[in-house]
Amino acid sequence: MKIQNWKELATSDLRRTALNLAETALAAIDTRPAVRRAVAWEDSNLRIGEERLARAALRRIFLVTVGKCAGDAAAALEEILGDQLAAGIALDIKPNSSLRKVNILVGTHPLPSAENVAAAHKILDLLRAAGLQADDLVLVVVSGGGSTLLCTDRPAEERGLFQNLTRSGATIQEMNTVRKHLSMLRGGFLAQAAYPAQVRGLIFSDVPGNDIQFIASGPTVADATTIADAEQVLARYGLPPATGWMETPKDPKYFQNVRNLTVVSNAVALQAMAAAAQSAGYAASVVTETLSGEAAAIGRQVLADLKGRPGRTVLLYGGETTVTVRGAGRGGRNLEVALAALPEIGANELILTLATDGHDNGPWSGAICDIITQASANQIHLQPDAFLAGNDSYGFFELVGNYLVTGPTGANVSDIIIALKE
Repeated sequence: MKIQNWKELATSDLRRTALNLAETALAAIDTRPAVRRAVAWEDSNLRIGEERLARAALRRIFLVTVGKCAGDAAAALEEILGDQLAAGIALDIKPNSSLRKVNILVGTHPLPSAENVAAAHKILDLLRAAGLQADDLVLVVVSGGGSTLLCTDRPAEERGLFQNLTRSGATIQEMNTVRKHLSMLRGGFLAQAAYPAQVRGLIFSDVPGNDIQFIASGPTVADATTIADAEQVLARYGLPPATGWMETPKDPKYFQNVRNLTVVSNAVALQAMAAAAQSAGYAASVVTETLSGEAAAIGRQVLADLKGRPGRTVLLYGGETTVTVRGAGRGGRNLEVALAALPEIGANELILTLATDGHDNGPWSGAICDIITQASANQIHLQPDAFLAGNDSYGFFELVGNYLVTGPTGANVSDIIIALKE
């Protein structure tokens, strides 16, 4: 099981059902099986999704994987490609000792660093030194966390921008509009660096709506935004202009040999959970794959949705909320969703929140909101609203427990909410 404290948490039938659904979601988006489904040798062809590339037409194959799925994706692709793989780089936030041909590099997240800059430049060096031609193939795996990892310059400035935009409640699309114009690998720049080779992007979406130009800031995708758009985002939140803007590649020739395929999104996890819940006798529905809004407001709305439904109901949500920081506490958006719903939760109701990468702005991946959590808070006289006012959801669950521990899952398809009523 990926939820390491499953036994500790599974103290009621309602909880066991919710935890099993969460495990179903994490299994459905597991990176290595997803890669094996997407890429395989079939006779004399390399199948990538529905496309088939003749082995004889491929001079060399290079691999670049970036983000929280990078190490696991690289390990799977090493096995699949075998001797056909010439070289590669995997840039992840955690080490992977199982890689043989692929150079594993470790960067920092969620804030960029000098380590990220050095690693990003090694990717550029690999592509530039390879002397790529039109009969070469560059496989690029892109996953959540890639934006931070693909910082090629001025990490201190990017740290400040990210922190200010996050505190202001900016969306991931707004943040990545800014970041695309501050790196030589985002916003289609990686595709430009690989030109004229064939480029195939395998996308693990962590962005609601799955707009691939914003997933890891779209390193292999023609960018529709401009520097002016990035400047408008900063102005919208009262932030000063950035330095060193760079316009993303607009010449269509850099993308004529590029194909991008979305391999995994939160829809995969949501549909797997819906099927499992229905098999268990629940009326299950996927409410949305594109959840957004203030975390506390979403928590209350999900609970209101649940209260309006009959028993044996499961409501499923995927997306990414935001937190406009007004207090000095420690928090994560998934923890805040659960905390906001807690005061009004009923005896036969439960809400489980989960960051699918295993990290909700801290070491926990989410929390359970039910009457057991409520009773634990009441026993030590905690007021959820006081912790919400200070954006201190982490501090609250640190005292009452009932948080989920998974560690890094090696997957990332945004956040999931399971609302369950017996």
